[in-house]
Amino acid sequence: MPRLASTISTTATEPSRLPDRIYEEILEQIVSGKFSVGDRLPSENQIGTEYKVSRAVVREALSRLAADGVVVSRQGAGTFVHRIPGREFLRLAPIGGIADLMRCFEFRIALEGEAAYLAAQRRTDENLAAIEDAFKRLEEANIAGEVGVELDISYHVAIARASRNNLFMQTLDALAVHTFNGMNITRNLSLTSNRKRLVLVQEEHRRILEAIRVGDEDLARREMRTHIDNARHRALGASVEPE
Repeated sequence: MPRLASTISTTATEPSRLPDRIYEEILEQIVSGKFSVGDRLPSENQIGTEYKVSRAVVREALSRLAADGVVVSRQGAGTFVHRIPGREFLRLAPIGGIADLMRCFEFRIALEGEAAYLAAQRRTDENLAAIEDAFKRLEEANIAGEVGVELDISYHVAIARASRNNLFMQTLDALAVHTFNGMNITRNLSLTSNRKRLVLVQEEHRRILEAIRVGDEDLARREMRTHIDNARHRALGASVEPE
């Protein structure tokens, strides 16, 4: 069984951040090719001993990897590699901030889902025009082969503004760095590996827009949640395209 190469110092890491550090270290080992799909990772005890951390820290790190679909745990058998993100993911991802980045995707699913729900309910004609304009400019960027991260963010901000609740705007502003990093990864990966994904992403944007336009709150929430969850999977290189 391959060993995890211990390259981080847990003594200089805040206890609350230890699961993040272990998460990122194991992820890097998987991406680097030390483990293949189907390989069993070392046990929680082995990982804990190697990094000099408790089993609780290891268990939290592994649970986050499982939530991201990178590993799968089988009771009585151990934890196995389920999916290997591409090396490009680590190149684009912020050093030391991958765990926060993935948690941001999860939080945005809840946050922006509700913003879309309220936007469908409360949007004015001016709000709708702003969302449509952001959608159009993003479409033009796609056609031109541009990454368009700022335009993608503008589209999501326009929807948050249409919720008519400033707390959604303020929260998105607080998440700005993580949101930018997440979109930068997914849009760059789409441009470099599979540009058809940009078409898929824009179709997801269109469905959100249409739900807001017709005032279908539940559909708007569902489409936004699906869109951001798909983005989370795309960041790790998983295909969410229909067969």
